[in-house]
Amino acid sequence: MSAVDESSVASQRAPEAARTRDRRLKYVRRIAVAIWAAVIVYRTVTEGFAFNRELVLLYIAAGLLAASIGQVRRMLYVIRDWLPFALILLAYDLSRGAADMVGRPTLWEWPVEADRWLFFGTVPTVWLQEQLKQGQPPWWEVVLSCVYMSFFILPYVVAGVLWLRDRAEWKTFVRLFVGLNFAGLAIYALVPAAPPWAAARCTPADVEGGPAYAPCMFRSARGVPDGGVLGAMQSSQDGANPWIERIVGRGWGNLNMHTASALLDAGQASVNLVAAIPSLHAGMTAAVAAFLWHRVHGAWRPVLAAYVLLMAFTLVYTAEHYVIDILLGWALAAAVIVILHRYEKWRRARASRSADRSTEMVPLYERPDDPVVAAEPEPAAAPEPVAKPEPVMKPERLRRDVVAELDSR
Repeated sequence: MSAVDESSVASQRAPEAARTRDRRLKYVRRIAVAIWAAVIVYRTVTEGFAFNRELVLLYIAAGLLAASIGQVRRMLYVIRDWLPFALILLAYDLSRGAADMVGRPTLWEWPVEADRWLFFGTVPTVWLQEQLKQGQPPWWEVVLSCVYMSFFILPYVVAGVLWLRDRAEWKTFVRLFVGLNFAGLAIYALVPAAPPWAAARCTPADVEGGPAYAPCMFRSARGVPDGGVLGAMQSSQDGANPWIERIVGRGWGNLNMHTASALLDAGQASVNLVAAIPSLHAGMTAAVAAFLWHRVHGAWRPVLAAYVLLMAFTLVYTAEHYVIDILLGWALAAAVIVILHRYEKWRRARASRSADRSTEMVPLYERPDDPVVAAEPEPAAAPEPVAKPEPVMKPERLRRDVVAELDSR
């Protein structure tokens, strides 16, 4: 075989070897993702749901690394690209003492009065627990517990899917997530506010002066005179406790997931307890729904709307937030979305102007030829009159004239 033939065979084998390697890596990635999913399911069954956001972030990063095996640069991007989410979680932890450092008094009574004004003297949290709370959690409280916990999981899942499918969309979502969370954290430091469950445990005398972490917050609402700052329940269902309770984790009891409920309680105790205004639970839910609204099939839009409303109901019924907190959370989400939309529009316009300036700086002889512009057709000139042709003499008559002229000579 000649050297030319050997070179031709080698050039044909190289693409085939590359395709074989790609197929093997694809199988490896699928196996790694399957192992990752099995580990997540096993830990969920044995240890409960990952209510710790740091653990959720670790789960997602591990899954993305498994899906990027064989792509070294992409694996490095996992660490770099998910750093903003880690910074958000760190900021949450640091925000616990922000109210004390800034020195702003905590709002205890204003949110209650705002809800009373909105609902003509009735506090929605008190009314809902009077009407719906039972001694044992009904089946639908399982749904409420899942909806509440989706706040700690869904944004990261959406970000993970976008990271794999569309990097431009992922960047847009990250800006929304980071902007909304940092705006909320800044407001928490400037305007600390106690949630309904804390107001039910404290009397006006206990919170005089607006303390951020009054000792009364860590006791039961049972026996607190007149229902504390929140107000007393006037009635209750059979077997239900006649005071306002923080019941967002009760639904897990129906699934025998008491460990999950305990983890939720531990997680709630470690976060900022006076971060009620605005409700980031409501704001982030609305922001995710708005982000996905034009990116999903139309059949999913009622589900997105129902999700936002169900989250609001969950927060009010379980004494996590006032209605005013939810309205302010929605308003903050809308403001951040509008600002980011204008920023994107300004950035595109700036890029367009920059491209135009770059074109103007190119010498004329290096610029591409302008496309030929079709000229408008000129009006047609009037046709000139055609002269009539002179009559042609017939050949017979011409011959006779010539013969006559010759005879005369």
